[in-house]
Amino acid sequence: MSQTVVLKVAMPCEGCVGAVKRVLGKMQGVESFDVDLKEQKVTVKGNVEPEAVLQTVSKTGKKTCFWGADEAETAKA
Repeated sequence: MSQTVVLKVAMPCEGCVGAVKRVLGKMQGVESFDVDLKEQKVTVKGNVEPEAVLQTVSKTGKKTCFWGADEAETAKA
């Protein structure tokens, strides 16, 4: 089932955006994604599990959490 996952990812530069795009491009089930450097927002669409997307993006070493999530729920690589 296709769904949309929105994450807040600490990306201070274009290099960080590239790292996030690389891991999402390799992730199975991803149909499309948008990385917004200004908003620090990553939107992923596809046949994916939200937790799997969070874990995949966290592997870049960037501070990652679900959009609108509490700071206490922030995941780190």
